[in-house]
Amino acid sequence: MKLTNTPTVKATKSGMTLLELTVVILVLLSLISILFIGARAWKKGSDRAASILQIRNVQQAVRSYSNMNGKNAGDTVTGLRTSIFGEGQFIENDPVTADSHPAGGEVKYVIATDDLIPDIGDLYMTCSDTAYAPDASTVADW
Repeated sequence: MKLTNTPTVKATKSGMTLLELTVVILVLLSLISILFIGARAWKKGSDRAASILQIRNVQQAVRSYSNMNGKNAGDTVTGLRTSIFGEGQFIENDPVTADSHPAGGEVKYVIATDDLIPDIGDLYMTCSDTAYAPDASTVADW
Protein backbone atom coordinates (compact mmCIF):
# COMPACT_ATOMS: atom_id res chain seq x y z
CA MET A 1 0.00 0.00 0.00
CA LYS A 2 1.27 3.35 -1.01
CA LEU A 3 0.55 6.39 1.11
CA THR A 4 -0.07 9.67 -0.50
CA ASN A 5 -0.35 13.13 0.97
CA THR A 6 1.58 12.21 4.08
CA PRO A 7 2.49 15.35 5.97
CA THR A 8 6.19 15.62 6.53
CA VAL A 9 7.10 16.19 10.15
CA LYS A 10 9.88 18.67 10.51
CA ALA A 11 11.97 18.19 13.59
CA THR A 12 12.37 21.50 15.39
CA LYS A 13 14.56 21.81 18.41
CA SER A 14 13.72 24.37 21.00
CA GLY A 15 16.37 25.83 23.27
CA MET A 16 19.66 27.64 23.01
CA THR A 17 22.90 26.63 21.41
CA LEU A 18 26.08 26.48 23.41
CA LEU A 19 27.33 29.69 21.81
CA GLU A 20 24.15 31.58 22.72
CA LEU A 21 24.35 30.32 26.28
CA THR A 22 27.98 31.44 26.55
CA VAL A 23 27.11 34.92 25.29
CA VAL A 24 24.28 35.24 27.83
CA ILE A 25 26.58 34.18 30.68
CA LEU A 26 29.26 36.68 29.59
CA VAL A 27 26.75 39.51 29.48
CA LEU A 28 25.46 38.63 32.95
CA LEU A 29 28.99 38.44 34.36
CA SER A 30 29.81 41.83 32.85
CA LEU A 31 26.75 43.39 34.45
CA ILE A 32 27.59 41.84 37.82
CA SER A 33 31.17 43.16 37.68
CA ILE A 34 29.90 46.66 36.93
CA LEU A 35 27.59 46.36 39.92
CA PHE A 36 30.48 45.41 42.23
CA ILE A 37 32.63 48.30 41.00
CA GLY A 38 29.78 50.73 41.64
CA ALA A 39 29.12 49.25 45.08
CA ARG A 40 32.78 49.65 46.03
CA ALA A 41 32.76 53.31 44.99
CA TRP A 42 29.52 53.88 46.92
CA LYS A 43 31.06 52.24 50.03
CA LYS A 44 34.16 54.43 49.87
CA GLY A 45 32.00 57.53 49.49
CA SER A 46 29.84 56.58 52.46
CA ASP A 47 32.96 55.83 54.56
CA ARG A 48 34.36 59.26 53.68
CA ALA A 49 31.08 60.94 54.65
CA ALA A 50 30.99 59.07 57.97
CA SER A 51 34.61 60.04 58.65
CA ILE A 52 33.96 63.71 57.95
CA LEU A 53 30.86 63.61 60.14
CA GLN A 54 32.84 62.10 63.03
CA ILE A 55 35.59 64.74 62.68
CA ARG A 56 32.96 67.48 62.58
CA ASN A 57 31.19 66.13 65.68
CA VAL A 58 34.47 66.10 67.60
CA GLN A 59 35.23 69.63 66.43
CA GLN A 60 31.82 70.84 67.61
CA ALA A 61 32.29 69.05 70.95
CA VAL A 62 35.61 70.84 71.50
CA ARG A 63 34.00 74.20 70.61
CA SER A 64 31.05 73.49 72.92
CA TYR A 65 33.40 72.59 75.77
CA SER A 66 35.43 75.75 75.27
CA ASN A 67 32.28 77.92 75.15
CA MET A 68 30.75 76.30 78.23
CA ASN A 69 33.95 76.66 80.26
CA GLY A 70 35.06 80.11 79.09
CA LYS A 71 38.12 78.87 77.21
CA ASN A 72 39.50 80.48 74.07
CA ALA A 73 41.15 79.02 71.01
CA GLY A 74 44.80 78.36 71.75
CA ASP A 75 44.24 77.72 75.48
CA THR A 76 45.77 74.63 77.02
CA VAL A 77 43.31 72.60 79.10
CA THR A 78 44.63 69.70 81.16
CA GLY A 79 42.46 66.65 80.55
CA LEU A 80 40.64 68.14 77.56
CA ARG A 81 40.44 64.77 75.87
CA THR A 82 38.81 63.13 78.90
CA SER A 83 36.40 66.07 79.13
CA ILE A 84 35.30 65.53 75.53
CA PHE A 85 35.28 61.71 75.28
CA GLY A 86 33.77 59.30 77.75
CA GLU A 87 30.55 58.19 79.34
CA GLY A 88 28.41 61.21 80.12
CA GLN A 89 30.66 63.54 78.11
CA PHE A 90 30.09 65.14 74.70
CA ILE A 91 31.04 61.99 72.77
CA GLU A 92 30.60 58.56 74.40
CA ASN A 93 33.38 56.62 72.62
CA ASP A 94 36.87 57.92 71.94
CA PRO A 95 37.29 57.39 68.18
CA VAL A 96 41.08 57.40 68.47
CA THR A 97 41.42 54.56 70.96
CA ALA A 98 38.67 52.45 69.44
CA ASP A 99 39.11 50.91 66.01
CA SER A 100 36.15 52.92 64.88
CA HIS A 101 37.01 54.37 61.49
CA PRO A 102 34.34 53.27 59.00
CA ALA A 103 36.96 52.29 56.42
CA GLY A 104 38.69 50.09 59.01
CA GLY A 105 42.11 48.62 58.48
CA GLU A 106 44.95 51.10 58.30
CA VAL A 107 42.81 54.24 58.47
CA LYS A 108 42.83 55.82 61.93
CA TYR A 109 41.76 59.04 63.62
CA VAL A 110 44.58 61.22 64.96
CA ILE A 111 44.42 64.01 67.56
CA ALA A 112 46.98 66.74 66.97
CA THR A 113 47.44 67.92 70.58
CA ASP A 114 45.40 66.36 73.39
CA ASP A 115 45.19 69.39 75.67
CA LEU A 116 45.11 72.31 73.22
CA ILE A 117 41.92 73.96 72.01
CA PRO A 118 42.59 74.52 68.30
CA ASP A 119 42.29 77.87 66.57
CA ILE A 120 39.27 78.53 64.41
CA GLY A 121 39.82 76.72 61.12
CA ASP A 122 42.18 74.12 62.66
CA LEU A 123 40.99 70.63 63.46
CA TYR A 124 41.31 68.96 66.85
CA MET A 125 41.06 65.50 65.24
CA THR A 126 42.05 64.47 61.72
CA CYS A 127 42.23 61.29 59.70
CA SER A 128 45.43 59.40 58.87
CA ASP A 129 44.31 58.96 55.25
CA THR A 130 43.67 62.20 53.38
CA ALA A 131 41.13 60.46 51.12
CA TYR A 132 38.78 60.34 54.12
CA ALA A 133 39.56 63.81 55.48
CA PRO A 134 37.42 66.92 54.91
CA ASP A 135 38.41 69.59 52.42
CA ALA A 136 40.30 72.51 53.96
CA SER A 137 37.77 74.99 52.60
CA THR A 138 34.91 73.51 54.63
CA VAL A 139 36.75 73.32 57.96
CA ALA A 140 36.66 77.07 58.62
CA ASP A 141 32.88 76.92 59.22
CA TRP A 142 33.23 74.32 62.01
